[in-house]
Amino acid sequence: MTSYQCMIDLKPNANELAFARAVAAWFGALQAAGKVAGWHLSRRKLKLAGAGFGDFLLVVEFDDMAQMDRAFAHLEEGDHDAARLYSQMHGMIDRAEAGLYRPFPDPVPVERLSLI
Repeated sequence: MTSYQCMIDLKPNANELAFARAVAAWFGALQAAGKVAGWHLSRRKLKLAGAGFGDFLLVVEFDDMAQMDRAFAHLEEGDHDAARLYSQMHGMIDRAEAGLYRPFPDPVPVERLSLI
């Protein structure tokens, strides 16, 4: 399992509940299509967080890297409904910082020494 974690701040005029609905619509559609294993959206509580942390934390889970590739390629498939859902969500985002994480230690180590 690989998780894509994204800290998000919304544009000043964006509605938080509309954003949450847009995230649910977009990632719900991706999950229904088998493009993601799961996802969840959290919001910072009581404004408690260090510098650089976003107001929202979105975690998207993938079974493997191939599934993640399919999710990133989904918009390129020309599906107008997918593009609309993505645009509704993405249009509210002012700043996003993302990272890719995996369970550690892994049952099967994936980091290898370079051959060069």
